[in-house]
Amino acid sequence: MKKEIHPEYKDVVFLDITSGYKFINKSTLNTQETIEWEDGKTYPLVKVEISSASHPFYTGKNTFASKAGRVEKFNKKYKK
Repeated sequence: MKKEIHPEYKDVVFLDITSGYKFINKSTLNTQETIEWEDGKTYPLVKVEISSASHPFYTGKNTFASKAGRVEKFNKKYKK
């Protein structure tokens, strides 16, 4: 490999903000936030909205509040 052309590949902690689930993985993502992991080391922190801990496919639960569309909700609310 050529030197100085590849991004730094390092351990990063991913935090699922929906469920609070944290896991560590290798990534080239850069972030200003850090977190102390269970081993006492400090790692960069990347917040994600969904992971296997909160995705309906993996959990078997449907987390959507309503399946009605926005237009249908509006019409129902303001119907005379």
